[in-house]
Order: sequence, then structure tokens, then C-alpha cells
Amino acid sequence: MRKLLVLIVILAASQLHAQQTLTSGGKLKPEQAIMDIRHYTIALDVDFNQKSIAGYTVIDVIMAQPTHVLLFDLLDSLNVSGVLVNNKKEPFEYKNNLITINLNNELPAGKASVKVFYGGKPHVARRPPWDDGFIWTRDSTGHPWMAITAEGTGGKLYFPCKDHPSDEPNEGVDMFITVPKDLVVAGPGLLQKVIKHGDKATFHWKTNYTINNYSILFNVGDYAVVSRTYTTVDGHKVPLQFYVLKEHEAKAQHHLDVFEKTIHEQEKYFGEYPWAKEKIAICETPHLGMEHQTMNAYGNKFRYTKVGGEDYDGLMHHEFGHEWWGNKVTAKDWADYWIHEGINTFGDALYVREFEGEAAYNKYFQNAALRFGNKIPIVMGKDIDEEAAYNGDIYGKGAFFMHTIRYIIGDSLFFPAIKKFVTSPKYTYDNLVGTDDVQQFFSQEAGRDLKPLFDLYLRTPDKLNIHVKQLRADVYLVQLTNISMALPIDITTDGSTKRFTADSKGVTVTSKTLPVIDPDTFYIKKITFE
Repeated sequence: MRKLLVLIVILAASQLHAQQTLTSGGKLKPEQAIMDIRHYTIALDVDFNQKSIAGYTVIDVIMAQPTHVLLFDLLDSLNVSGVLVNNKKEPFEYKNNLITINLNNELPAGKASVKVFYGGKPHVARRPPWDDGFIWTRDSTGHPWMAITAEGTGGKLYFPCKDHPSDEPNEGVDMFITVPKDLVVAGPGLLQKVIKHGDKATFHWKTNYTINNYSILFNVGDYAVVSRTYTTVDGHKVPLQFYVLKEHEAKAQHHLDVFEKTIHEQEKYFGEYPWAKEKIAICETPHLGMEHQTMNAYGNKFRYTKVGGEDYDGLMHHEFGHEWWGNKVTAKDWADYWIHEGINTFGDALYVREFEGEAAYNKYFQNAALRFGNKIPIVMGKDIDEEAAYNGDIYGKGAFFMHTIRYIIGDSLFFPAIKKFVTSPKYTYDNLVGTDDVQQFFSQEAGRDLKPLFDLYLRTPDKLNIHVKQLRADVYLVQLTNISMALPIDITTDGSTKRFTADSKGVTVTSKTLPVIDPDTFYIKKITFE
């Protein structure tokens, strides 16, 4: 029954996402291609009675060349009242989810500052987190409770921005969010100060790290902040915080115990927590959850399963894993979305391996292999928007692909390699990546060209075709018919399992019984017997 329920949830999530009409990314607009976003300052007053926001955003950019036009993304559900460029008022047009600024004089190359004044009722989510928008609700004690989900739509949901994964604000974000004084704002980075004025309070959140624009958001509620200090694998002291509804505060300490176990395990495989100069935090939300840099959304309602006999929150583990895969290592094109979701889901399997052992880990992937759609490729080219790139296989099949690479190159190479990738300055923080980068890196670490494997499993929906031909009474030829490389493969003959190397020419095995090919399921495969 549990497997059936999980499948229903996955299918429902995919269908809801497919209905979503708002998306981000795609082909970069020429007017934005010459623009390098450096910093956002977002100052907004949140009105719970009107379910509206009002304020401004300052966008600091570096222009690669002179221009007469600036272009920013912002959903049409809001109203723009004015635009300043380098403190001078400029004419603009706001339609089709774009702010087009037609400058009175040519803007030279170099640094520029754009201030946009706006407000209104932001788009409301229908079924978060599978569609995006604001969630306006109340907790069980009647206090206002607000959250934002924006992964698919991007930051343009509520602030003007360059809405493309290839460009992040390298110098971070400042957020000044004003709410009723009895509420608390949870945001990215570090809380600088809270200014109380009359019946309102303004929370100033600041991050100095580069950050993807769908992580630039905030949540508001009747929160208690439950804190402790976490010591990272490299010995740094980091605030560990839970912005939990006051009505659930008694549950927070145990939940942080569960969370700490997750953090230790992720650091073992992927290196030190990426944002050690700021904080590790989760925030209780009215939706299930989402990865938001240094302030992950948590809405799983303290529902634990058991792994290794102890409480485990799989949803929290997955969303927190995005601090490495999605936030630290970031795809520059939604076409490479599997890097976020697939490798991160592989990290979920590593938790099972860590606390229940290798057999349980293998069982995890044996079960997972039964659920892949294999209808479309995981990587479908270039310049793909989030809506087109999203399908269920980027999670499970993407994770299984890493499971396959681990098997092919062996643990002595694989585990140091995956940690090297996620801790290398070449592939992290300001330096965004694509599938080709992952392919070239693992090929180099493996000492062999893995492109045929990447092509088969990521760029086509095909399975590995294995042909078994009986040559004589107890002799069989095992061939790989749709990949141009030799691969290790476990074959069970007469009850004994050995590892062979097979290719298109085939490998001969002797067995009085029908050979069992890949009995522990390290490949997504189709086997034909002749």
C-alpha cells in the first residue's frame, strides 16, 4: 500500500506541474544576455488583509555593452508605478510579464542601478509546491501565515529580475520585509536587524553568497526560533535554526536532532555545508517543502519513517540536499535539471546505505527501477524552460544513473570523485554547470570516456539492450547491442555470481542453468534471449 501511495503522489505531482502555465528559463533574451546581475535589494510591505505587497526592488547590474533598452521579468499580476535608472526617471512599458525600459539616453557599458516601484496582488498558488505563488492562510491558532513557492516560475513571481538560471546575483541579496509587529519573517542569509515602528516591524535579511532567484523569497508566520550551534565537518560553528510555528515549538528540539543526523550524513558524502558563513535553517510552511538556500521550507508535519531504527524525515533530507545539488552546484540551463534532482535523489539513497547498509541501498534502486517512465529523454537539448524540462524521471532515473556510474567505476574512484565535483570551485557557487561538465569530469576521474553512457541514459529514453544467445547446451553469448563501450556486468551462472566485461562483440559464459544478467540491478536494461 505504501508503494502505491508513493506512486499516486508522484503521478499527481507530475500532472499538477504539467498544468502549470508559468515557467522560467528558456532561450535567453538578447537584451538580457548582455546583463550580469550583481545584487538585488527587495523592500516590500506585506498586507495580509488585502493579500498584497507594495514597495520596490533595486537591481544592480554590469552591462557588457551600451544599450538603449533594459528588460526585466515580472508577472503581470502586479502594477509598476515608476522606474529609475541610476537615479533618473525613465519611460517604461509593462506587459506580457516584461518591464521594457526605453532609455532616454544610451546607457554605457559598466555598472548600473535600476529601481522599480511596484505593488499589487501577487499570483496565488493553487496547489503548492507543485505550482507557484503566494500562500495566504492562518495557523490553527488564527495567526496569519504566508509562504511563497517559486521554483518553476522563478523570482519574477513577485520581484523584477532577470529570470534565467544562467545568471545569479553574485553579490547576494538584501531583503527588507515589513509585516505586522506580532509576526516573524524568515528569509535567506543572516538576519541583520528588526526595526519596530508602530504596529509594524521590518526584518532585514542579507546574504552575501550568490543565490538562484527562486530561492530569493520569504515566509511569514507566528514563529518561534529554536536554535542551537552546529559544528561542520571542517570544524566551523554555524547557527542551526528552526523557524517553527509557536504551536509546534515543543516538537522542535527532537526535529533538530533528526535534522542534525541528516546534516552529518550529507557532509560525509558531499563535503562541508556550503553556506557555513551564514546559517543552516528550516522554516515551517503550509506547503510540503522546497529547497531555499539557508532557509529550507518544511511542511511535512513531523511525519517520520524509520531508517536504521531511528526517526527519519525523507522530505526534509531531500530538500536539504539541494543546498549542495541545486544551490551550490547549479545548472545554467533547465535542460540540465537532473543535476539538481537526480544527484540529490541519489543522496537520499546514500542515507539508506549509511544507516541500513549496502543491501538496503541496492533494494532502494531495485524498487526505483520499476517506476521510471522512460518516455522522453532526461536531457532534451539546450535552452529548455523549466516546464519542458520537468518530468518525474529527472529524480529517480537521474539518481539511478549515478548508481550505475558508481558500479562502473567502483567505489574507490566514485566517492572521492563526487565529493571532488561538489567541492571544486570550478563547478560551484558563481560557476554554473551543464551535463557536459558532469560527463567530462566523471570521464576524467574514471580514466575512460563515459559519453556513450551519458548519451544512452540521459539523452535518449532507451534502456541498455542486452542480448543473450545460447550457443551450445551450456554456453551463452552475452552482448550489449546499443552502446559503443565495454561495461562491467554481473552474471549469475549455476548459482554463482561473477563480474564480466561485455561489449557489442559479447562475452561467453558457461552455465548449466539460464544465466541471470545483472541480478542486483545496476543497469536500467532490456534483456532478450535467443
